[in-house]
Amino acid sequence: MTESHGSDSRDHHKQDKDMPDWEKRFRAPRVSLPDWAEDAPDRSLFVSNATGTYELYAWDRSTGEQRQVTDRPNGTTDGVLTPDGAWIWWFDDKDGDEFGVWRRQRFDGGEDELAAPGLDPSYPAGLALGRDGRTAIVGRSTDEDGTTIHLARTGEPPLEIYRHRESAGVGDLSYDGKLIAIEHTEHGDAMHSALRVVRPDGTAVAELDDTKGGSEELGLEVLGFAPVEGDGRLLIGHQRRGRWEPLVWDVTTGEETDLALELPGDVSAEWYPDGTGLLIAHSFEARSELFRYDLARRELVRIPTPAGSVSGASARPDGSVEYLWSSAAEPSAVRSTTGHVVLDPPGMKSPGSVPVQDVWVEGPGGRIHALVQRPEGAEGPLPTVFDIHGGPTWHDSDSFAAGPAAWVDHGYAVVRVNYRGSTGYGRAWTDALKHRVGLIELEDIAAVREWAVTSGLADPARLILTGGSWGGYLTLLGLGTQPDAWTLGIAAVPVADYVTAYHDEMESLKALDRTLLGGTPEEVPERFEASSPLTYVDQVKAPVYISAGVNDPRCPIRQIDNYVKRLQSREAVHEVYRYDAGHGSLVVDERIKQVQLELDFAERHLGAPHQP
Repeated sequence: MTESHGSDSRDHHKQDKDMPDWEKRFRAPRVSLPDWAEDAPDRSLFVSNATGTYELYAWDRSTGEQRQVTDRPNGTTDGVLTPDGAWIWWFDDKDGDEFGVWRRQRFDGGEDELAAPGLDPSYPAGLALGRDGRTAIVGRSTDEDGTTIHLARTGEPPLEIYRHRESAGVGDLSYDGKLIAIEHTEHGDAMHSALRVVRPDGTAVAELDDTKGGSEELGLEVLGFAPVEGDGRLLIGHQRRGRWEPLVWDVTTGEETDLALELPGDVSAEWYPDGTGLLIAHSFEARSELFRYDLARRELVRIPTPAGSVSGASARPDGSVEYLWSSAAEPSAVRSTTGHVVLDPPGMKSPGSVPVQDVWVEGPGGRIHALVQRPEGAEGPLPTVFDIHGGPTWHDSDSFAAGPAAWVDHGYAVVRVNYRGSTGYGRAWTDALKHRVGLIELEDIAAVREWAVTSGLADPARLILTGGSWGGYLTLLGLGTQPDAWTLGIAAVPVADYVTAYHDEMESLKALDRTLLGGTPEEVPERFEASSPLTYVDQVKAPVYISAGVNDPRCPIRQIDNYVKRLQSREAVHEVYRYDAGHGSLVVDERIKQVQLELDFAERHLGAPHQP
């Protein structure tokens, strides 16, 4: 057994010409889609790794000036501009533990200050900022209080306007500040929210709950109030036809305007700044596209974007649309429908990678979509990495990812599986996980594994199961329940001991686990036991590598230690790497170190693949 720990020091960066492509993909400066102030659209906020750590940056479009706002050892990514552009709010936690307070700094710079004095540290549960420059709706979550939502006004003590033991969150604040939309799960189903609209004093205005009155479990989500003074229309997402779609709900009259867009995949939307149309984002079978929907004409017009994935989009006051786009082969870029790149960070450019191949495999619950990458010109059978996504309600897409590209560079094929539980394939596919948690996903992964071997792609003697978060959980569970199927396992920030993880994790995840498994470990012990990697640890045959953040509130360290102790007691081949961060790291050096350790572990146990 080998165990190592993270370090704050590194050698000086290699010169670009000596650096391998896989490392360049991590080091190359990249930027997020810029947020912008609704009433001061030249003032923007974005995230970048330009310093080697992901931090917030202010950008004055009128002058071109950019300024780093935050500077913390473990990075910062959660920030919001006030509508008037005067202030930047950012979330201040401790070393990635996600438990902290909101601070604010003037857009032009200066000292940070507490943004909502009087509110104790918590896990964040949503934030909405008012146009008056002094009002905020702050959501909080703690183990002791459950969810609370507060009206915070400058110079006044915070006013609690909502409280419940189950998970909830701030949806949006209306343009005039008179209506507050809340997503809640008071009915106990953390996967399907209901909606409540309240006044600033907490009194209820309207309710919408699709979880009642039928056999199906349907959810709702807040997409945003109309950007018009005195307008009570709230754009929401619903699942009434088996997938996510938008509708307009007038909370003052109760009228619902169903858009019925007849697009096959999940559909999200946001308002154009003048309120006359909607920017539609359509996600289907691992790719996405944009449309403009004219509310008066009820007309849908496609916005041209390249084939691939749009991971964020925003309509500007001039009617143009900015969007963050990438494909598996091409790195991400912030583009505009005006035809130019919006933000092009200086410095090293990221190399591309190989495109994905779509594969459909018949599985026990229906057709399974997998994305396959292989080294250019390589013939199978190849050493193959099954890189399993987290979530579980997420999906792999035709988008740029430095991790899979690193494996391809080193001669491996990479297979990513959108198992049952993934989004983008309809509500029934996403909701299929109930009770047999983990085992259902692994049935789908096993079906794709069988295809990979019988098709000649994968060498059955060199199969790596890997993933982070929920993907790390499925890795450890798969090594124990399918011990003869995998040659090696690499699990990042995993659930390893489900019962201990439940007791130690943040409150909102406890609620999700109760929904998935049908209760607490005390109420349904047999389900937690059946779904816990710890149950099967004695069946694990393959060498195991585990990495974990010591401050992780989602997959806490104690339950990982429990699993590792069991491996140690069997003298099973394993390595553990602990680092000083939370659920992953925002420090580029640390991320590169982790990938290098994973590649080295694979090479030691499988031998070096043929380098393409």
